[in-house]
Amino acid sequence: MRRRPLCAVCLLLMAGIYLAGWLGIPFFDGNPLPRAVQSRIREHPEAVICGEVQRCENKKDSLSVYLKHVFLICRSKKRSEKIPVENVKVYLKSREELPAGTRLVASGILEPVGEMRNPGGFDSRHYYASQHIYYFLKKGVVKERIPPGGNGAQARAAVKEALTDSLENCAGEDAPVFQAMVLGEKSSLEEERKLRYQMAGISHILAISGLHISLLGVGLHKLLKRAGAGLWISGVLSLFVMIQYGLLTGAGVATMRAVCMFFLTVMGEMLGRIYDGMTAMALTAILLLLDSPACLYSTGFLLSFGAVLGIGAVSPGLIRILGAESGIMKAFLTSLGVSLSTLPVMLVCFGEVSLAGIFLNLLVLPTVGMVLTSGFAGAILGLVSTKMGWAAVLPGRVFLEIYEKLGSGAGKLPFCTWIPGAPQLWQCAGYYGLLGAALVLGCRDTAGTGGKRPRRMWLFLIVFGIGLLAWRPVRGLVITCLDVGQGDAVLVETPERRSMLIDGGSSSQSGAGIRQILPCLKNRGISRLDAVLISHTDEDHISGIRELLELIRDGLTSIRVKRLILPQWLEKNEAYIELVSLGRAAGAEILAGQEGDAFRIGSVGLDVLSPAAGSMGRDTNEESMVLELHYGAFTALFTGDMGQETEKRLLDSLEDVDFLKVAHHGSAHSSSGEFLDKVKPEAGVISCSSSNRYGHPSPETVARLERAGCHVEYTMKNGAISVLCQRTGAMKIRRFVP
Repeated sequence: MRRRPLCAVCLLLMAGIYLAGWLGIPFFDGNPLPRAVQSRIREHPEAVICGEVQRCENKKDSLSVYLKHVFLICRSKKRSEKIPVENVKVYLKSREELPAGTRLVASGILEPVGEMRNPGGFDSRHYYASQHIYYFLKKGVVKERIPPGGNGAQARAAVKEALTDSLENCAGEDAPVFQAMVLGEKSSLEEERKLRYQMAGISHILAISGLHISLLGVGLHKLLKRAGAGLWISGVLSLFVMIQYGLLTGAGVATMRAVCMFFLTVMGEMLGRIYDGMTAMALTAILLLLDSPACLYSTGFLLSFGAVLGIGAVSPGLIRILGAESGIMKAFLTSLGVSLSTLPVMLVCFGEVSLAGIFLNLLVLPTVGMVLTSGFAGAILGLVSTKMGWAAVLPGRVFLEIYEKLGSGAGKLPFCTWIPGAPQLWQCAGYYGLLGAALVLGCRDTAGTGGKRPRRMWLFLIVFGIGLLAWRPVRGLVITCLDVGQGDAVLVETPERRSMLIDGGSSSQSGAGIRQILPCLKNRGISRLDAVLISHTDEDHISGIRELLELIRDGLTSIRVKRLILPQWLEKNEAYIELVSLGRAAGAEILAGQEGDAFRIGSVGLDVLSPAAGSMGRDTNEESMVLELHYGAFTALFTGDMGQETEKRLLDSLEDVDFLKVAHHGSAHSSSGEFLDKVKPEAGVISCSSSNRYGHPSPETVARLERAGCHVEYTMKNGAISVLCQRTGAMKIRRFVP
């Protein structure tokens, strides 16, 4: 630190930003706009804004526009006022041709960027805050537009569009991968392919990073010098090209980190100064954090700088300790060093880490340069001739096919990924402390006597640090009702670290399995579900489970399902048959439950109260599988979508319960007064969307619950609701969104 004071300054800045965010200072973690502006938007969400189009995001079902330098237009009888609100993402109701640089006036509903609502979910608030975006304009309508005046943004957008089309024409089904790798354009990249690369631990090649900058920037710089351009001319030209390339590909955090470090490398050479990678990394981090403190919470920021730290500090330490001399061994230790340095970040953000990636990167990293070169050449030559572009991308497509095969093969391995869950901050700090101590001790041992005891000690410290990250305290029984919009998904975790999922679907959100259920399981360190129980086969209860089973079948997740339990119906509808088929393909045991059946998972018992024997399955709501959970003196009731008819039939078999999963999302046709008088729940959760068209939850139902002495929680208000239960019957409720 004494020789690199900027590293110490960087660490202090990061600690200060985190502390300020923890204290709730909005400039560092939250919305930095004046409170008066925030109040005005909250009171008058219908707004008119104007700004400059930065880029458009075209998807199959929507068009969103990123506006920069945005002003909120406030008109009154006396005057018109423009209030700056930084940047805004606009969701348009209809598709429009809006080139970059267009001045746009749009009306719609201004909403603050939402918070993460489930464990392991996407942290949109911090992601967009790093781009200075604090509001979305929903249901946007273009009121006025002024064509761009031929600025740099428009030129870059035109170049990007031309290169995107070129790759589309010459790269075939691999075009989305080339577009992501070369241009940072991921809108066409299939979710399945992303997951396969993630499983294989090679998803980093899909992001614009230091590898791209090194290939293009360093290559261009050397080429210009060899052509006789001279030190300064080659440096200035290569810097200009790389800055434009960084802006063209979206100016992401990882991209700008690489561009900044390349800038410092070239400037150091031009000025005759010695380049120090760690100092350059620290200075780059300081500049990015000063521009946007929210970058500290960005996954791209943490992983990008973590990888640089691994290459610059951890890997050299491992190579020195082990005395590696062969190129293969050095490459393996470099890959291992990056994995060790980014391990806590990977676990906090994703809950898992690819073990296969440590080895697969030995093949991928030396060859990905050829893929990038092939992609760059294909994009450019494709502008001249599709055949020339096709020939240029062919070598890259061969390697992409190899990557696909590697990813598919890795996904079928039983230990492809390790899923210990997300550690706490103190665990991450302890791990980095132990890793640093291990490297210092190992390097001292190499320079000293070389005794066996210290050599074993550094390895023990690293293993102990990994164990510290993976440690999870026993918390009793935990019931988590996920926020899946208009639907149901309940995760139950026992003290023995066994788990089950009761329902999992949504009718208001697509991808509930990939976006809500799977990240939550990984965040909690769940690699196997002992049981998945389906109350009934309505889409809002099964869509996410269907996705999860498909991912397991296709080798796109290491999570496994031991048992799939459905209601015992004499007539099976199409959705029921499909679930059974998917369950078998995913390797799950298929069971059916009816009144009188019982299951046991660890210290938790499940009694099936409904459907009755001989149920046909024609009325899926009334014939839902109703479950009563027992854990010591604690009792919970999971009711599916049963209505008052089933409630009356079950009255004689019901007892007092501590927790109630309120039936049918709080419908007026469920949770009758007679039923509530019998079960007397102390607490209940209603799972529904705030914008559902059914009027859920019904005010009458909520009133009945409150009259029965039930404390009601809502996923639509507070995100996921967790209930921590003790054997004594005591429970504590935690809201994911305060």
